[in-house]
Amino acid sequence: MRDSLRQNTVLVLNRNWQAIHTLCPAEAFCRMATNTAVALDVRGPDWMVPVSWEEWLDLPIAETDQAVGTPMGQIRVPTVVIMSSYALVPMKRPKFNSRNLWQRDDGCCQYTGRQLRPGEGSIDHVIPRSRGGSTSWENCVLAAREVNAKKADRTPEEAGLKLQRKPVAPREVPVTKLLKNQHEIPSWELFLGKEDS
Repeated sequence: MRDSLRQNTVLVLNRNWQAIHTLCPAEAFCRMATNTAVALDVRGPDWMVPVSWEEWLDLPIAETDQAVGTPMGQIRVPTVVIMSSYALVPMKRPKFNSRNLWQRDDGCCQYTGRQLRPGEGSIDHVIPRSRGGSTSWENCVLAAREVNAKKADRTPEEAGLKLQRKPVAPREVPVTKLLKNQHEIPSWELFLGKEDS
């Protein structure tokens, strides 16, 4: 159980009940104990009740709940907490990785314009790393594997290639769109919605 206390298994909502962050149970307990957040007792889409720290300590622990042992006895681990006074939805840029690069470039080779199937593309550094190019949104594009191999450690101009469009960082989006239910906690789906396929 000690490791699970360090995993971000608690969804954080702002005071308007919009998902904004995740916390580990230990941090959630601290926020609840200092009255900066209340836990949400979720028993289904039609039954959700905000519960103060004092009330939470007395809640029964269901078979499906996680709990931690304390000198006062077992305490249920919340899956959702609501910030008492924070109302904003932070903006965040998607993390740079191959999946998000694929989305930004619409699954198309940025040199040929060809739609790629999974496994046909790779990340190309427009200015090669061997020449000081960075691994960043502004210097990386999706390229067909054979095109990337042909380009090697040359610039597009040296390889006789032309970019379809200049690589740029994606715009910032509300952080709610970037939160994922990686622990498959049912109560989170009420606030995150279904992932786009």
